Amino acid sequence: MYLPRMPIRARRTRLTTSTTWRTLLAAALAALLATLLSPGGAAHSAPRTQTAPEAAGRAKESRPVYSYADAIRESVWVDIRIDGDADGTPDRVAVDIVRPREPARQGRKIPVIMDASPYYSCCGRGNESQKKTYDASGKPVRFPLYYDNYFVPRGYAFVAVDLAGTNRSAGCVDVGGRSDVKSAKAVVDWLNGRARAYTSRTGEKRADANWTNGRTGMIGKSYDGTVANGVAATGVEGLETIVPIGAISSWYDYYFAKGAPLQGGPEWLSDYVESPEARARCGHVQKKLIDGAPRSGDWTPLWTERDHVPDARKVKASVFVVHGLQDLNVRTKHFGRWWDALADAGVQRKIWLSQTGHVDPFDFRRADWVRTLHRWFDHELLGYRNGIDREPMADIERAPDRWTTDRTWPPRSTHTTALRPAKGTAPGVGTLGTSRGKGTETFTDDRRLGETDWAAAIDTSTPAKAGFTTKPLTRDLRVSGSSRVTVTVTPTTPTAHLSAVLVDLGPDTIRDYAHDDEGINTLPDRSCWGSSTTGDSSCFKNTAARTADVDYTIFSRGWADLGNHASDQQGGPLTPGKAYTITLDLAASDHVVPKGHRLALIVGGTDRNLILPPADTPGLTVDLARTVARVPLVGGAKALTTAPRIPAPRESRLDGVAPPRPIDRVPGGRTS
Repeated sequence: MYLPRMPIRARRTRLTTSTTWRTLLAAALAALLATLLSPGGAAHSAPRTQTAPEAAGRAKESRPVYSYADAIRESVWVDIRIDGDADGTPDRVAVDIVRPREPARQGRKIPVIMDASPYYSCCGRGNESQKKTYDASGKPVRFPLYYDNYFVPRGYAFVAVDLAGTNRSAGCVDVGGRSDVKSAKAVVDWLNGRARAYTSRTGEKRADANWTNGRTGMIGKSYDGTVANGVAATGVEGLETIVPIGAISSWYDYYFAKGAPLQGGPEWLSDYVESPEARARCGHVQKKLIDGAPRSGDWTPLWTERDHVPDARKVKASVFVVHGLQDLNVRTKHFGRWWDALADAGVQRKIWLSQTGHVDPFDFRRADWVRTLHRWFDHELLGYRNGIDREPMADIERAPDRWTTDRTWPPRSTHTTALRPAKGTAPGVGTLGTSRGKGTETFTDDRRLGETDWAAAIDTSTPAKAGFTTKPLTRDLRVSGSSRVTVTVTPTTPTAHLSAVLVDLGPDTIRDYAHDDEGINTLPDRSCWGSSTTGDSSCFKNTAARTADVDYTIFSRGWADLGNHASDQQGGPLTPGKAYTITLDLAASDHVVPKGHRLALIVGGTDRNLILPPADTPGLTVDLARTVARVPLVGGAKALTTAPRIPAPRESRLDGVAPPRPIDRVPGGRTS
């Protein structure tokens, strides 16, 4: 449920009965003085403070009234009070800052937009892989992305933090652990006067954050957004909002799905992003990552430390989630579990869901995104009453560049509905409905095949999957939220992996998420978003939707190691010939199966390129009477209306989109 957040004035500056008329007069005079001191007398440029909360409340939008060319550019090193590299001194993380000079001259304090990242030197940020640059004296010149170019002229500071062990920071990378989170949390503490910073990595000259009011918003894609989730989960004071884009909520769910391995271990990612200096001295941290993340898929204390979902109750910041519904890198289970936990905690939320893969909204809906993010930060950090908190909670891309909105997400009329598989007229080609099925279906794991192969052959008896379809729908059917598939299967071997996918069977034009660019096409021309300098341009290559014509759309997936049937956190060997029941958690989705299409459930073994295969090659027999898919349908079971017969299958036109890329990509990858 969408709970409107208490206004900033009420949360931060409640007037008590002891407040006198003199206090009120002083506040009014302070507001007037701030207005007069603003360039051009623009009241909107005065950030909301405890002495004048009403001044910003009347404003609607911050405007670019400050000089970006003349902005203060500086670096400080914040003590995170961890000695991760075991050199006998606390680690300091490098913090590069760009902020407008005029408020500092006028003695006014400004809020902060922060992106804490491990990618600023190893890999770059954004669609053009931009890295930080510095002048000969070490002063920052280029800040990747457009946040600085756009927001600094509007009265914000932009802060780019190098996580411990990366770029110019000391310490070691621990892939989502205490060091990563502390790297950014300590900066929020410093901005609020609770931590120490220095003007150099090893010197003793202190640096103060007396130019900021401490109000901080964190933003970032992939790893960066994951750090924002982790910092918010600490409940740190001063963090007012986070904008996680394609972000992880539990690192276990990035590497495993109920025991089934999705890709290699975290030690590879650590080595990939660490600075050469850190790589040479952080072998002990690498060993902890290897030992703490066994390839068995068992839950360990390492994963507990890196699971932010249970700490959603501590979150004080608002959360604006952005995720690609076809993100096969940071899969949508991450935002689904996080979103549900935040809802239970009563956190103010907003969400955008696109048809893309792992793509930033700047590259799939640029103008609307910049405008919306501007209004969000104005509301959350400057306190402007611009109404964004009263607008629809969710924006969802239904077709390339066609968006709809929802007042709440999932819609209030969404109800979990039990859909059950049943036998059809041919082996492995069954039906899907609300009535309990009988009998069994059998298939053999074929690690050479995956979801696109299964879906393309949905109406054909094939040995590697069991497929079940509804009759053609007589009206649109919307699936909104997270599904679960409980299966009872009998394996022929001591190890077995399972996959379950939901498929929309019917022709459509979609974003080609399986392409290397994951649903976008990068164009040669550029558009500019903010002010530029010689060393830091605000102009970026434009993009357009990259589309594909398909005969089916796979829109939700889930995997598991059958050895984890008794526990989500620990697996074991199977007894061939014995039946086991396990529930697969399917990734969150929001998809409309159009009238005339069919909804399908496919159960298979190894999903090629998405999970790694088991040690054996099992045959699996599915007990249909004890198998059920619980799917969140808008309108519930009554919304599932089908035609009286299934039409004859036609030949697939494109056999679906290209297979997903290999699973050994890191968060961010080419387009991080």
